[in-house]
Amino acid sequence: MRLDRAVSTAWHVLRNRPSDLLPLYVLGLAIGGLTQAGVLLGAALIGLYLSLTGRLETIRDNFSRLGGPPDPERAPDAFAAWTESLGAALEPAMTLPVGVIGIGTALAVVLVAVLTTAAVTAGRLAGSLGRLRDERGLVAGLAGARRYWRSILALYVLELVAWIGLTLLAVLLAQAGPIGVLVAVLGWLVGAISVRAIFAFAPVAVVVDETGALSGLRYAASYVRHRPIEAAGYYLVAIVAFVGFGVVTAALGRLGVAAGTGLGYALFVLPLLDLVKTTLYGGGRFAIDPPARVERSLVGQVVRGLGRSLRELFGFVKAAPGVHTIATVTLVGGVVAGWFLAAPLAGAVESSIAGRLVGHSAPVAAAEFFGNNWTVALTMAFAGFFAVVPAIVTLAFNGLAIGVVARTEVELAELLAFMAPHGVIELPAIVVAGAVGIFLGTTWVRTWRGSGSRLELADALERAFWVLLGIGILLAIAALIEGFVSPYYWRPFL
Repeated sequence: MRLDRAVSTAWHVLRNRPSDLLPLYVLGLAIGGLTQAGVLLGAALIGLYLSLTGRLETIRDNFSRLGGPPDPERAPDAFAAWTESLGAALEPAMTLPVGVIGIGTALAVVLVAVLTTAAVTAGRLAGSLGRLRDERGLVAGLAGARRYWRSILALYVLELVAWIGLTLLAVLLAQAGPIGVLVAVLGWLVGAISVRAIFAFAPVAVVVDETGALSGLRYAASYVRHRPIEAAGYYLVAIVAFVGFGVVTAALGRLGVAAGTGLGYALFVLPLLDLVKTTLYGGGRFAIDPPARVERSLVGQVVRGLGRSLRELFGFVKAAPGVHTIATVTLVGGVVAGWFLAAPLAGAVESSIAGRLVGHSAPVAAAEFFGNNWTVALTMAFAGFFAVVPAIVTLAFNGLAIGVVARTEVELAELLAFMAPHGVIELPAIVVAGAVGIFLGTTWVRTWRGSGSRLELADALERAFWVLLGIGILLAIAALIEGFVSPYYWRPFL
């Protein structure tokens, strides 16, 4: 299939029904929330151990006597001494059980992340193939995640082995002198290009040809060898996409907007690349039958989509009071816990909303607030898909952070005045996102236990996606208020 036709097909398939494919990519984004929840649970276990052994109280006493850090620029010697005292204050936590919990948590988090990534990758590609066959993408993706995750995981291992073997061979060749170094460098570059070229299409081959990892590698190598122009075209598109995305990200970073840029990659760049790759490979296998092209205008589609997202949001809030009650109690409980846990830090560690607003740029701050908050909402909600716990943990941690900041704030009235205008929108939106996570997780558990169907789980994912788009609208409004109103209106009164 020609490259221009593949790109056009991918774009129209993505536009045809984005809510039937993009939730699978948000699940990939949510793996970060899943691993964060694992780290927080590990930290909670360490805190529980320190509390039961009385070491936590000792650390609190040490911190209460430590005081705040001196300015490292004005008093570098005093800051160095304070740093040494900080190490001594934390010494009661340096025990073997703490180390075991920490290492065990790290290993478990890495293992879960790798396994989940394999399953999500399989789901993404199976969902892309489903949409290219004019099937329900989410149903195909969920089935593919279960069917192909082992093969995708095996491909990860095989590629790692290939990179290690290639590098070791280059190191051995480099021992033969200057000519050996030249041969090693050139050979490594050629080998690296070949390895990445084949492994780029191997997961697609596994899904399209419904085969295992080794056969997928063989089919991918055959495709690259017999259709080099198509393969090279995909690599060119991928390079342009990565470079273009990198340039945009760097430009936003120069402006001070770093949060949320990953959403553009997860929700636009990666789906298009997967669809292009699957179209090229599947077209060569006569394995695709794309749906009809979308005739409506893109602007009209966006406007209708935003309207639907708000309807889905308000409908979800009305229809699911139970999960919203749990989410609210979790967030409020986190705030209360953070307030009391931060008691030893009060006076020793100080935060200031006025200080944080120095150099505030309203447009940049609004964009940063929106990107950060919507990323948090998306990852928390879809991380809840993995058996509920990550959504609960993330929601509680956000409440905990609010409580700690409030307890250490030097002017609590200023902080409350700053938070009030946008907080009345932002905090309920975060609660709804947490409720979506609980809803997704309970639906997944029912499906796993056999009391729910894969179709119901696909419907839940699509509904969650629309609700999160509605939450994004609320968070955009809250970000505008936080950037342009919250920092200024209260200053004449306080």
